[in-house]
Amino acid sequence: MSEFKYQEPFPMSEDTTEYRLLTKDYVSVEECCGRKILKVAPEGLNLLAREAFRDVSFYLRASHLQMLANILEDPEASDNDKFVAYTMLLNQAVAADGELPTCQDTGTAIVIGKKGENVYTGANDAEWLSKGVYETYRDCNLRYSQVVPFTMTEEKNSATNLPAQIDLYAAQGSKYEFLFLTKGGGSANKTFLYQQTKALLNDESLTNFIKDKIKDLGTSACPPYHLAVVIGGTSAEANLATVKKASAHYYDYLPTSGNEGGRAFRDLEWEEKIRKICQESGVGAQFGGKYLVHDVRVIRLPRHAASCPVGIGVSCSADRNIRAKITEEGIFLEQLEKNPARFLPAQAPGLAPAVEIDLDKGMDAVRAELTKYPIKTRLNIKGTLIVARDIAHAQIKKMLDEGKPMPDYFKNHPIYYAGPAKTPNGMASGSFGPTTAGRMDPYVDLFQDHGGSMIMVAKGNRSKAVTDACKKHGGFYLGSIGGPAAVLAKNSIKSVEVVDFPELGMEAVRKIYVENFPAFIIVDDKGNDFFAEFAH
Repeated sequence: MSEFKYQEPFPMSEDTTEYRLLTKDYVSVEECCGRKILKVAPEGLNLLAREAFRDVSFYLRASHLQMLANILEDPEASDNDKFVAYTMLLNQAVAADGELPTCQDTGTAIVIGKKGENVYTGANDAEWLSKGVYETYRDCNLRYSQVVPFTMTEEKNSATNLPAQIDLYAAQGSKYEFLFLTKGGGSANKTFLYQQTKALLNDESLTNFIKDKIKDLGTSACPPYHLAVVIGGTSAEANLATVKKASAHYYDYLPTSGNEGGRAFRDLEWEEKIRKICQESGVGAQFGGKYLVHDVRVIRLPRHAASCPVGIGVSCSADRNIRAKITEEGIFLEQLEKNPARFLPAQAPGLAPAVEIDLDKGMDAVRAELTKYPIKTRLNIKGTLIVARDIAHAQIKKMLDEGKPMPDYFKNHPIYYAGPAKTPNGMASGSFGPTTAGRMDPYVDLFQDHGGSMIMVAKGNRSKAVTDACKKHGGFYLGSIGGPAAVLAKNSIKSVEVVDFPELGMEAVRKIYVENFPAFIIVDDKGNDFFAEFAH
């Protein structure tokens, strides 16, 4: 009979994260029942959450920025890879001023905490952490994205970005450790669970499986990605929780081999295999090339003999993760990069000039110009766009279903799928990057049949139904770079006004005027789709 032996599920080596001291206040040590108790005033939790979500909204890790800089130095990177990487570095230089967040989707606030048994707060920790979330989203130029339901079909924006997701765990010791994340809808939607079996666990089957599932990632979550693949798990939810943390590099310090106790481990061989699969896919950093991913984390977990869950997920180009800890020395927060401009090259990468497109020449004239160029053509856009996303599209469909006419603005101008963050004082716009195009796919054929949505601007790949509709009606889908919301707001968006459905908040229909707005022809009026070649 086997002897009992407890195995720590995720045994990690020493944390080498660089931290900065926030404060020594709110922390004290007292003797109680023969042990030292770390007392943390709940106001300290409030402060920590507030500062963590502020930092992670405007700053990124230096290691992430270095990976972008490496793309610019790689002779194998495509021009489009380099254009995306350079634009993202520019974007971060703008965001670091602390006014325009890295991404307009400032995300769901997520707190993962491990509270040592000797830590005492005397309060509802989740409440005080939530208060910090509330204050950051109230005081900074962030977007309220949380929608709360009243019935199964009736809901509204909470106007606070609450509720947050707060997961607190018990641990040994006298330390309170945290991982704070803001997860946008685009990257959250690229989390997949596949229920597999033992038959997957051989080199050939697993390789073919990964090659197939990488196609599901697409580009709508703003690559280059930090990709996580987790194989095994005592349950589906355990697998996906590991995916989320691994994509944030939380499990970088795991061992690299398994043992009889079933400890989690990183498989470095498969990390390299999957990285090469992603490079060879040709999808690249959104518009073709080598850099679909920056890196890959593969974690192997124990499993039930009848079950083999496989989870795949990403952290996007807005890699917004930050560690923190509370010890008897004080409250500490991971040091993010405050000077991202140092990663920019002395000169922008040399690229072929973009095609200039003036949207205000009229819909027919613009389409006549676009039809001259092949897919993947890089454009530089100026002119008027109408901004509309999920709820606005649903409202306009309802109007059509009721026999009402489509608004003229939907016919006269290209439609930009986006939802802005709050506008800083003195600026025309808050962070205002594109949202995922695929969510609007069901509306395209109907709207184009009524003369609307003839030119669409957004991010990511789309369904064949959109390609078919554009061929049928003479429409186009232009892909904008997913990720650089701050630099678009500062340099490209010159004016913003609400033109319909003001009650929808960030989902209202807006009219914006843009200059030097980058885009690529992704779907044309001849039935060509840039992403089609990667779907096979």
